[in-house]
Formats: sequence, structure tokens, C-alpha cells
Amino acid sequence: MFKASHVCGLVLVILLMFLGAQAFAGHGAERAAKKGILLVAFGTTVPEARAALDNIDTKAKARFPGLEVRWAYSSRIVRQKLAGQGLHFDSPAMALARMMDDGFTHVAVQSLQTIPGEEFHALQRTVEAFSGLPKGMEQVTLGLPLLAEPADVEACAKAVMASLPPDRNKNEAVILMGHGTHHPANIYYPGLQYSLGRLDPLVLVGTVEGAPSLDDVRAALKAHKVRKAWLQPFMAVSGDHAVNDMAGDGEDSWKSVLAADGVTCVPVLRGTAEIPAFVDIWLDHLQAAVERLN
Repeated sequence: MFKASHVCGLVLVILLMFLGAQAFAGHGAERAAKKGILLVAFGTTVPEARAALDNIDTKAKARFPGLEVRWAYSSRIVRQKLAGQGLHFDSPAMALARMMDDGFTHVAVQSLQTIPGEEFHALQRTVEAFSGLPKGMEQVTLGLPLLAEPADVEACAKAVMASLPPDRNKNEAVILMGHGTHHPANIYYPGLQYSLGRLDPLVLVGTVEGAPSLDDVRAALKAHKVRKAWLQPFMAVSGDHAVNDMAGDGEDSWKSVLAADGVTCVPVLRGTAEIPAFVDIWLDHLQAAVERLN
């Protein structure tokens, strides 16, 4: 689990690295405001999945043409694996430190998480640590994840309905695989299921590590006598969970488990960051974060 002390320690090291040289530079001079955007994703090691993040990058730059957009990956494991492939991504703290050293005074950080769980709160602590530092950034704001407010749940439900597989028939189910968590923020998944259930009882939400579970999905399929289901990731990217845990050929994959129940499954490997309706929700949150910059 990510601990607050890790953030404090890292920020202290960064301050020693980047602020020491600035202590005597421009003494008494007033700095010109320089605004920027930092997009923060969990990250992915699946090359094909990065197209989803590239899509958000393109949309963010188009919506905020006057602001430089930078990236950070919050997962240390993902960063280390990518480094072994010669691909280097900063942590959120290091990315903010670089922006601080490059003269940014106001930065809007946008979380690309799905729910405000542990990852989001770790990012929130990092943002708070960097905002208002002496000789550092004047202000750092944080945009909310995909699901954060009641209106987001309704917006996501509509986005799901607008992005259902075009070849799906009425008696076929659509199953969304979310990550899930033991954090209280897991409540957003059953909340989304409630909203979807009012629109289409055969659009189901399941999670890998939370509730609703795959067994909950199986019970719903059995109750509705469903014989065919479409499997879609409810995650920003169609990464390892989608490729292996959802659509893989292993006996424990959702596709295999449901096939054993007599349900034919059709995987759709497309992350929410590839779908305009979901991207718009994230960018609306980013818009709010940008507008909060003084």
C-alpha cells in the first residue's frame, strides 16, 4: 500500500535537488505565471493499450491549446518494466518536480483513474505537497477521476449505453470488467450498476477485486437465461487485466468461466480512454482544475 510517508520523503529529496539551486536565483524578482497540465495514468506495459492514452493526449492538447501537456505513470512496477524496454516515464512527484524546475508556476493535474481509490488519494497527497512551496509552484490543482460525483455516475451510464457493441442483440448481455478495490470507493461500481440497470438490465458490471464480483455477474446471467455475452473492460486501457483476466484462454479467465456456464463470450478489447464520451468526462474534470488555477 502506498504510504503518505513515501510521498513526504520523496518530496523532501526533490526539494533538495531542485530548490537548492533556485534559492539564490532571481532573489526578489517576481516570476511570470507559467501554466501547464500533467496527466497521470496508472500506466500500462501492453503496447497496443497505449493508443488509449495517446487518444487522451490528443484530445487534451486540442481542448487546451495554450497549455503544455506532460505525463506521469503512478505505478512503480509499470515504470520499471517499461524502463527495461528503454521507455522512461516519471512518477507524479518527479514529473511535478521537473515542471517546477522548468519554471511552471501553476499546474493542473488530471487523474485518469476510474474511481477515487487508493491511487487517487496517493496522487492527491503528492499534489498537496507541491502546491504553494516556497520558491516552487504557486498552485497545483487536481482534477477528479472518471467517477467522483453523482452526476459522473449518470454520465458514465449514458456513455456505456452509447458505446455498446453495434452487433449486440437485445437478449445478449454486455459485461463491463472493472478493477475493483477494497477501498471504500469501490461503492461506485454498484452505483454504476444501479444506473445501468434502469437503462438495460442486461448491461452488467463486474470487478476483478471488488463488488460486484464475477459470481454476481454469473447469477444475473443465469436469472436472465443469457446464452451470449459481450465482454468489455471498464478501465482506461485494455491492458493486462482485459487481455488475460477477461479475454484470455486460461481456465480462470472470465471468458473461460462463462463458457463453462454455457455462455458464448465475445471480447471487445477497447479501454474507456478510447471512447469519446468517457474522455469528455475526464476532460470536463480537467477543465474544472484548470479554471481553479489563480
